[in-house]
Amino acid sequence: MLPVVSEEIATTAFNEIFEDMPTWRRKMIHYIKDENPEINTAIIEAANKTDLDPKAVALGAYMTYLLIELASKENDAIMNFNE
Repeated sequence: MLPVVSEEIATTAFNEIFEDMPTWRRKMIHYIKDENPEINTAIIEAANKTDLDPKAVALGAYMTYLLIELASKENDAIMNFNE
């Protein structure tokens, strides 16, 4: 089950992303390439196999990855706090 992405998490992520979107996207390419190369490959393949702007497709995928990652970390922190 995926973690719930709170409004606070979304706001934090969007502030980071849209401060300098092209730089953020490039940073995420390298981050995910190191963190989860299979996901990075899937994102690049999906971006290249569509009629949509590949950079926009990749941005959406990287954004989703970040939102889920942040929500997972928050969920883990809550679970560990209760122990």
